[in-house]
Amino acid sequence: MTKKRYYFLITLLGALTTIAPFSIDMYLPGFPAIAKDLHVSVAEVSLSLSGFFVGISAGQLLYGPLMDRYGRKPPLYAALVLYIIASVLCVMATSLDFLVTVRVAQAIGACAATVAANAMVRDLFPVEENAKVFSMLMLILGVSPIIAPTVGSYVTSALGWHAVFIILAAITTVILLAIIFGLPESSKPDPGYSLKPKAITRSYLAVFREPVFYTYTFTGAIAFSGLFTYLSGSPYVFMELYKVSEKEYGWIFALLAGGLILASQVNRFLLKKYETKQIVVAALIVKTLTGIVFLISASSGWPALPLILFLLFIYLSCLGFILPNSSA
Repeated sequence: MTKKRYYFLITLLGALTTIAPFSIDMYLPGFPAIAKDLHVSVAEVSLSLSGFFVGISAGQLLYGPLMDRYGRKPPLYAALVLYIIASVLCVMATSLDFLVTVRVAQAIGACAATVAANAMVRDLFPVEENAKVFSMLMLILGVSPIIAPTVGSYVTSALGWHAVFIILAAITTVILLAIIFGLPESSKPDPGYSLKPKAITRSYLAVFREPVFYTYTFTGAIAFSGLFTYLSGSPYVFMELYKVSEKEYGWIFALLAGGLILASQVNRFLLKKYETKQIVVAALIVKTLTGIVFLISASSGWPALPLILFLLFIYLSCLGFILPNSSA
C-alpha cells in the first residue's frame, strides 16, 4: 500500500467516525432554541440526546452480524440513507416525542459508520499498526467536537436549529458518495454466516469469554460513560446554570475537545516506548483522581467556572489515551 493510499483510506474512515459526534455536538448549542420551539425545558430536550445514545448502543449489536454476513459496505449504505432521512425528519419535528423518535433512528444509521470504520481498520491494516491507526482516526474524530459546536452555535444563531440537521444530512450525503466511489470492500460476504438469533448470541458469548476483549471493552465503556454524561449535562450546566451564551458554549466545548485531540496524538509517541496496557492504566488512574476532585469540589456547591473547565480538560484528555488503545 502506497503512503498516499494509506492516508486516503484513513481520511475516509475518519470521515465515517465523525458522523456520530457531529450529530451530537453540532446541535447541543441549540438546546435552548429547541426547548423554546417545542415548549419544553432544556432538561427535557436532553432526552433527544439520551435517545441518540440508545440508538448508538443498540445499533452496534445489529450491524456487527450484518457486516459479517453481507460485507461492510451494503449495510453501511442502507444505514447512511436511514441517517439522511432521519436528519430531514428532525427538521420537521414539532414535538419532543417526534424529535426523540427520529433521533433514535438517526443514531441507528450513524452507528453503522462507526462500526464499519472500526472493522475496516482491522481488515485493511496490519494488527501491529491498529493502535497507531486508531490514534490517527482519533485526531480526525477529535476535530469534530472542536468544529461542530462552534459551527452549530453560529448556525443556530443565524439560521435556527433546524438548519443544523439540514447541514448534517448534506455532509453525510457527501460522505456516502465518497464511500461508494473511494472505499474498497474490505470483507467479502459470507453466505455461511447465520443471522439466526441463537447463532448470533452464541458468537457474542464466545467473544465475551475472551479476557482481553472484555477487559478492554469494559475499560472503553467506562471511558465512554463519562464522556456521554458530560455531553448530556453540559448544555444545561453551562448555558442554564453558568449563563454562557450559545457561542461561548461552542468555544468552551472546542477548548475541552482540544485536550482529547492532544492526548490522542501524544499517545502515538508513547506507544513507541510503552505498552498499551501501561498507558491505559495510567490514564485510568488520572481520570479517577480527577473525578474524585470534581466530586469533592461540587459537594460544597457549584465551583467556579475556571475550575470546572480545568478539571474537565484533564478528565477528557485521559480519554485520548484510553479510547484508541482500548479499541485496538
